[in-house]
Amino acid sequence: MTEQDSAKGRGGGVQSIERAFALLETMADAGGMMGLSQLATESGLPLPTIHRLVRTLVDLGYLHQEPSRQYALGPKLIKLGETSARMLSLTARPHLTRLVDELGESANMAMLDGDRIVYVAQVPSRHSVRMFTEVGRRVLPHCTAVGKAMLAGMPPERVRELLQRTGMPRYTDHTVTDPAEFARQLEVTARTGFAMDDGEQELGVRCVAVAVPEAPARLAISISGPAGRITEELIDRAVPLLSEVGRKVSADLR
Repeated sequence: MTEQDSAKGRGGGVQSIERAFALLETMADAGGMMGLSQLATESGLPLPTIHRLVRTLVDLGYLHQEPSRQYALGPKLIKLGETSARMLSLTARPHLTRLVDELGESANMAMLDGDRIVYVAQVPSRHSVRMFTEVGRRVLPHCTAVGKAMLAGMPPERVRELLQRTGMPRYTDHTVTDPAEFARQLEVTARTGFAMDDGEQELGVRCVAVAVPEAPARLAISISGPAGRITEELIDRAVPLLSEVGRKVSADLR
């Protein structure tokens, strides 16, 4: 095998680039900060390879080293993330508009960014009383339907690690703060294909969400509105439509 062949990854790609992006994704899944030995364990790559890749990413500004000697995602990724979020919003908007037209409530798309949920697109309801979710707003996943929809697709140990890092603060009397109960809700979400937030982040607000399947990042779409309007009848109508729209968003992102 030639040196050129050995540098190729899957499907003729460049292996070092594949590995570098895999490291960035591994760090993002772990909350954005890891040590070299932890990266080696998680990735399965030799420590010298990890060190070489990390050094290059630091030189490029995509990682930086903390005083603790651990490595953290660098500020240069912010520019890429902001541009990507704008493109996600443009892709999602027609689909979210369809949800608003057919269901009458505000529609949102959110992404798991590190340990937090960030809303990347939103189309408001045409009702005079409606729920505004600002694009760019960051929240913890345990108290949101979109967060539950995304976490239900993650390995349970990853979810436990995330919750240990973020905690499960109580925002309302309905917020789930018990990890065992939260794990049970994720099992229900995985089985039924949708997640609910019933006043867990804001009193009087109800949301239903589904994960976007086979997306390049962990994404979910939802509808939200006053609890009195998000009835069981509306939820029964919303879930299959959300699932259909989620599949179409996924197809548009490929």
